[in-house]
Amino acid sequence: MLINVSNIYKYFNGAALLRDINLTVENHETIGLIGSNGCGKTTLLNIITGQEEFDKTTNGLGSVDIANNINIGYLHQNSGLETTSTIREEMLKAFSNLLSIKEKMKQLEAVMSQETGDKQQSASEEYARLSAFFEARDGYRIDVKIQQILNGMGFSDTPDDRIISSLSGGEKTRLALAKLLLEEPDLLILDEPTNHLDFTTLMWLEDYLKSYKGSILIVSHDRYFLNKLCTRICEIENGKLITYKGNYSAYLLQKEMNSQRQLKEFEMQQKEISKLEDYIVRNKTRASTAKMAKSRQHALDRIDRVEKPVMYTKPPKINLTYDIEPTKDILQVFSCPVCVGSGNERKTLINSLDMHIRRGEHAAIIGPNGIGKTSILKMIQELIPHDSGNIIWGGNVKLSYFDQEHAVLNQNDTVIESVSNKFPSMSETEIRKALGSVLITGEDVFKPVSVLSGGERAKLCFCLMALNKGNVLVLDEPTNHIDLNTKEVLEEALAEFEGTIILVSHDRYLLNKVSNRIIEVTENNVTTYKGNFDRYSEQKMLERKEKEALLSAEKRKQDEENYKAKKQNQYRTRQQRALDAARRNRINQLEKEIEQLEANISTLEQDILLPEVSANFELMTEKCTQLEELRNLLDEKMNEWAELEQ
Repeated sequence: MLINVSNIYKYFNGAALLRDINLTVENHETIGLIGSNGCGKTTLLNIITGQEEFDKTTNGLGSVDIANNINIGYLHQNSGLETTSTIREEMLKAFSNLLSIKEKMKQLEAVMSQETGDKQQSASEEYARLSAFFEARDGYRIDVKIQQILNGMGFSDTPDDRIISSLSGGEKTRLALAKLLLEEPDLLILDEPTNHLDFTTLMWLEDYLKSYKGSILIVSHDRYFLNKLCTRICEIENGKLITYKGNYSAYLLQKEMNSQRQLKEFEMQQKEISKLEDYIVRNKTRASTAKMAKSRQHALDRIDRVEKPVMYTKPPKINLTYDIEPTKDILQVFSCPVCVGSGNERKTLINSLDMHIRRGEHAAIIGPNGIGKTSILKMIQELIPHDSGNIIWGGNVKLSYFDQEHAVLNQNDTVIESVSNKFPSMSETEIRKALGSVLITGEDVFKPVSVLSGGERAKLCFCLMALNKGNVLVLDEPTNHIDLNTKEVLEEALAEFEGTIILVSHDRYLLNKVSNRIIEVTENNVTTYKGNFDRYSEQKMLERKEKEALLSAEKRKQDEENYKAKKQNQYRTRQQRALDAARRNRINQLEKEIEQLEANISTLEQDILLPEVSANFELMTEKCTQLEELRNLLDEKMNEWAELEQ
């Protein structure tokens, strides 16, 4: 056990933010800490790390116990870095202890070369001890580790001598996370780590954290991220913390079951309490029954009250249907550049876009920030012009468009006018019923659109979209600004929609549940992947591994050619030739061992993707351990091979 939090309370202005919090963090587990905004998640992290005091109970209970000699790394939502340092200088701080030992080893080398006798012996023994410690902690791979983490966190094209003060806020957050990963603490605490990360970096981070040797405590609203990593979910609700085994999907199922069970217990107990209270009221004033009434009062006072469960608030209803069947080929885009702006400020985002959407497909368009995904949706609807190429829609296509900026709404209209202006044949009763399905009721229907929250505007757009009965839904970031209940309802409605969907979103949980085709857009390429986001992630990982293997093979081949060219004109003595022969034999042996290790690693990576393995926690742990051992062994072999080649 790394940490044990027991009977923790925290009050603000006399009100309890946290009540009787109990939490243990064991070795080698990943915990997701969730809850609504302001529920106390960050406060609890600050209490665990000693940055904030907690309040004890009246009888003095309350403690945070941390195991001896463990390191805790904490990534705040706004982590600070030394802004005057370069990127490399800041990353090297993660290895300050090892670098200090390296410097001491250099000093000992000088002593051993200059001194004799006992001083030399003492220095030699100290050097051997430090050298073993340095090597055991991968001290000779510091530069490799730094480059690996920086590349993974999206800094591959950023010079490592760049001053941190010149980075953007998002880049500083990513760099702070990179530094924390290099420190490899026993317990890694991450508060909203997925902010400012694109898909590529997110996928790398998930892959890295899945094989992390220590324990992880994560606060995140990214449901996909929690689903991929967590072995336990802890939710703070109404000040209390409840623990659920498994990932986010398992949490949803368990919470629903627990809430239904607790509700039944609550209702049964309320009936019993009501009977007792009724008996007491009717009999406490009568002399003949007063004693019995008093006895019932004692029984009532002793009842251990079951709290009414916090049930999900009433969710909206989103019913997406259509009444016209379109042709098989919904949309065809031929050689269209995607451009924004006008005149001298017109800018090309994508040189040439080709896309083919068929009836019934749920296609998600993804790509880097700023690549032009929203512009694609506007261009295919002719809301913005295209300079060349063709856009062809099929017959009987009826579009329903969800704009992330809600531009389809007139800010001067009231809510009820927004519906009646688009559907003039609907009566006020019908309009109120439609708005009520998305939880816009009562006097709220007369609010101007301009005063609605982002979530309320989104719900109004969903209402209009459902009433329009489009057979093709074009959706731009539909889950922005909406609460979890509405997200889940929308995801279910979209997943069950039998028509065609063209979707842009950063919500990977939504992409995974709704899409059956992923279209990845880059500046010079459009690539299609069949399946949902999980399937896309698997294929991207395989592509990355194949590319790394190819580059590794090419590098070995180039190194061999360079070696041969270098040695061709060199005179070699018999002893040199013998040493070279032995070295070549060892190199050949190492290359065979490396090839076999890479094959074994590839097999294990494929095994980990199998459903029967991912569903078995113990088997998954065993496979991941084997994979880590093989990767470490491969690194050793590669280092030896590189030294021999040099």
